[in-house]
Amino acid sequence: MHVSEIPVFKWLCPNLHWTVNSVAILKPEHPDDWPVVDPLPSYGRGRELPGARHRSLIYGSNLIDVIITGDNGTIDGQGHVWWNWFRNGNLNYTRPHLVEFINSTGVVISNLTFLNSPFWTIHPVYCSQVLVQKATILAPLHSPNTDGIDPDSSSDVCIEDCYISTGDDLISIKSGWDEYGISYARPSTNIIIRRIVGQTLSSSGIAIGSEMSGGVSEVHAEGLQFFNSKTGIRIKTAPGRGGYVRNIYVSDVKLTDVKMAIRFTGQYGEHPDEFYDPNALPIINNVTFKDIRGDNISIAGLLEGVEGESFQNICLSNITLNVTSTSPWKCSFIKGYSDLVYPETCEPLRERIFPEHSSACYHLSNHLQSLSGRKRPTWLLPRLSLSFTVL
Repeated sequence: MHVSEIPVFKWLCPNLHWTVNSVAILKPEHPDDWPVVDPLPSYGRGRELPGARHRSLIYGSNLIDVIITGDNGTIDGQGHVWWNWFRNGNLNYTRPHLVEFINSTGVVISNLTFLNSPFWTIHPVYCSQVLVQKATILAPLHSPNTDGIDPDSSSDVCIEDCYISTGDDLISIKSGWDEYGISYARPSTNIIIRRIVGQTLSSSGIAIGSEMSGGVSEVHAEGLQFFNSKTGIRIKTAPGRGGYVRNIYVSDVKLTDVKMAIRFTGQYGEHPDEFYDPNALPIINNVTFKDIRGDNISIAGLLEGVEGESFQNICLSNITLNVTSTSPWKCSFIKGYSDLVYPETCEPLRERIFPEHSSACYHLSNHLQSLSGRKRPTWLLPRLSLSFTVL
C-alpha cells in the first residue's frame, strides 16, 4: 500500500489477509476527533484515565484467521501528537494502541515494521492462536508507554524473531487489572517467546504484569538479547492484584549494558479505583531462569515479593553476570534454589537445586524438553485464508 495517510481500519469478517507496503495512520487535529470505545471488561476503565478509551488505530473483534503481513512494509502510528497531548494533560481518555485484536482466533502479524505507536503497539486481548513473527517495532526510547507486544488474557501465543526498541516494556504479558481481572478470570497461558533482540531505557525486555489478575502461566522464553536497557526480565504485581504467575521458564539470555538483570516487584501499586481488595494477594511460584550471561550489569537482581505470600520455587541456574555493584542481590519475601550463579545469590535462594530440589524447579526435571526441541504447535502450521490485499 503506497499512501501517506489513511484512516483507521476495522475488520468485522473472518478470513482476511492484508499485505502492507507503507502506511501512515491519519493524525487527528484534536483528541476529541478520535473515536472512543468502552473499556475492556478485565480492566473496568481506561488504563490511563477513568472511563472509556480511544479506539485503537488498527483494530478488529470476533475475527477468525486474520493475517497482516508485508515485505518489511511499514505502519507508522504517528504517535508524537498523542505523546504531546498525554504529557500536557490534554486527554480525556486513554490513548489508542496501534494494533488491537479482541476476542479473535488465528491472528498472524509478520514481516512488518511498526513505528511510533501512540500507546502499546500490538495488543491481542482475549485472543487465541496468535503469531507475531519477524516484526520490527520502533519508538523513541523516551516515548511514554510505547510497549512493543502485550498479549493480554490470551492463549497459544508465539512471538519470535523480532527486534523491538521502545519507550516501555518490549514484551509484557498481562491478564486484567485488580477486581476486574479477577472477575473476568481469563488468563494468559501457553506463550512462547524466542529470538528477541531489543532495548528499552525505562523498562524491561520481558515483563509479566503488572496487570496479571486473571493469571499468567506456561510461559517459555529463550534466545533473548537485551542491551542498553533498564531491566532484563521483570515480574510486576501488588496486593490487590490477586491472580497468579506460575510455570515460567526463561533461558538462553544475553544482557549487555543493563542496569538490573532480574527484578521482581511485589508492590507495584497502580489500582483502577478504590474498590480493589487489598487482601487479594498474588500467588507467584515455579519460576525458573537458566543460562543467563550479562556484561556491564549494575545490579544482578532486586527480588521483592509480597509480605504474607512469599514467591515460591524461584530457581536460578547457570547464571553469570559481570556486575558493577558491591551489593549485587537484594531479596525479600521469596523462597527458592540456585546452582552455578555468579555473583552468589541472596540467602533465600542459596539452597542448591541439585540433587534434592530439581523437582521443585519448573522445567528442570529430566522428562521436560527444551523449548527448541518442542514440536511446533498445530495452530502455527500454515492455514488457508481468503486474500484481501491492499497494494
